[in-house]
Amino acid sequence: TVFFELNGQPRRVRIRDRSAEVVEAVREKATDEAGSVGAPMPGSVIGLRVAVEDEVAAGDPLVVLSAMKMETVVGAPVAGKVTRIAAELGAQLAAGDLLVELDTQG
Repeated sequence: TVFFELNGQPRRVRIRDRSAEVVEAVREKATDEAGSVGAPMPGSVIGLRVAVEDEVAAGDPLVVLSAMKMETVVGAPVAGKVTRIAAELGAQLAAGDLLVELDTQG
């Protein structure tokens, strides 16, 4: 709201600042493919345990999430090679958001 005086009369104008609008980030979701690893619950990423090109076995830790003061280690559902890490440290995630992609063929 902007207050000003015009011809001796106080005026008030409400101005909408579109640059101050909140934009919600939409993250890629995990798919049903075996190598697509999604967040099991909402939370923030506090640790990455793998890098691109790493070979992992089923159950190996991939990402550490924090939610409601609890840490959850997300493990690899299958053996494979890490082809992409979609989550970054500090990111706020929703359940089902893509964390890591694994190549299960090689």
